Amino acid sequence: MTTITDVAAYILQNNGTMSTMKLEKLCFYSQAQSLSKRGIPLFDEDFQAWRNGPVSPVLFNLHRHLFLIHAGELDQSLPNGAPRLTDEEKTLIDVVCGQLAAKTGNQLSERTHNEAPWQDARIGLSPAEPCNRTISKDSIARFYKANPVVR
Repeated sequence: MTTITDVAAYILQNNGTMSTMKLEKLCFYSQAQSLSKRGIPLFDEDFQAWRNGPVSPVLFNLHRHLFLIHAGELDQSLPNGAPRLTDEEKTLIDVVCGQLAAKTGNQLSERTHNEAPWQDARIGLSPAEPCNRTISKDSIARFYKANPVVR
């Protein structure tokens, strides 16, 4: 099965160096696109509602202490050194990145802060408080089915 590392490595291969915040958000929106359009997750890993928007702890552990990440830096974390994605998955990711990759990590983070999945997972917390609550795949699917990731 496809992993978040496969998706992140593919995004980097096709979009080049970017901030780790931006990479996290592009992975989040790729997952949201899959859940809302195909009805199935792109990968199993979850996102948590961190202060700066959705973050996958699995992906974060691979880029911890980095601000920028470059194509190829995640490849050693993949079983065969290359992302395992179907053509359908690649197309889905390409559509998301085609619409959102021109935005900065901060712009994408701000967008997530205005959307229900992140907000709902942080109910009762101030914007500055840390949070490790999981953003459910069901809430992602419901919200982005009604509010498409890409238009």
